Amino acid sequence: MVEETPAFIHPSAIVESGAIVGPGTRVWAFAHILGGARIGRDCNVCDHTFVENEVVIGDRVTVKSGVQLWDGLRIEDDVFVGPNATFVNDGFPRSRDYERSLATTVLRRGSSIGANATILGGVVVGARAMVGAGAVVTRDVPPNAMVVGNPARITGYVSTRVKGAVEPRSVRDGSPAPLRVSGARAVELNVVADMRGALTSGEFGQELPFLPRRYFVIFEVPSREVRGESAHRRLEQFFVCLRGSVAVVLDDGREREEVLLDTPAVGLYIPPMTWVTQYRHSEDALILVLASDAYDAADYIRDYDEFLELRLKEPKA
Repeated sequence: MVEETPAFIHPSAIVESGAIVGPGTRVWAFAHILGGARIGRDCNVCDHTFVENEVVIGDRVTVKSGVQLWDGLRIEDDVFVGPNATFVNDGFPRSRDYERSLATTVLRRGSSIGANATILGGVVVGARAMVGAGAVVTRDVPPNAMVVGNPARITGYVSTRVKGAVEPRSVRDGSPAPLRVSGARAVELNVVADMRGALTSGEFGQELPFLPRRYFVIFEVPSREVRGESAHRRLEQFFVCLRGSVAVVLDDGREREEVLLDTPAVGLYIPPMTWVTQYRHSEDALILVLASDAYDAADYIRDYDEFLELRLKEPKA
């Protein structure tokens, strides 16, 4: 049996009685941890940090210098909190008001909070999301999203292959290349153009891989809004951007790829069990979506962690 490395507490740090500090965790100079706090194993709590009573920190978390973690904060495994990041837990603070209700803020596993970022109370930062330095996060951040600014806005999504943003692929650039995401593909549609104008078409059983039983059209989306953020258990979909442009992020639990739909001459086929997010809608974006079945709320998977669990249970090809 391998012996666990005990926690290291710097002589100038204060860890009050009752606090739980996991094995292998390092608490550095002038940190102060109150008695009700719970900190997991192999964490790094840097100089001049403060951890209040009702704070729960998972394993392998890094908290850089100058950070205060207030009651109601839940930090899952493998999270990075940059220097001087600020967390808010009271939407209506008053001096010596002890009857207030504190918000619960959650940092999901693998997420990163940049230096000097501010996270308002009640926000959930999704798994592996990245909050840029100085950002002010006023609402939930989707899994894998990269957000910056005040208020924070999504500027991209994190790739599973490399550290950093996914590079969007424009389907306008020649013949669509194969996609890494399992089963998804860009499909060239027939184009007829002359002096009278242009049209595109697709036939079921040819360009279109299924017979639609439903369609819907997405339009007049404010450019800052994100749509989708879900997967389907059985439903197949086919996206065509009839006007303007939209970025579509596809995720099969192992690979992630972003496709910029910016021409009606190419469609995007999305198989079941693919997590789909749409964002960066142009002001004039008009998106036609063909669906293989009628609407069924039970077919949706809206929680990313649940999606990943279901994906992991699938037999490998």
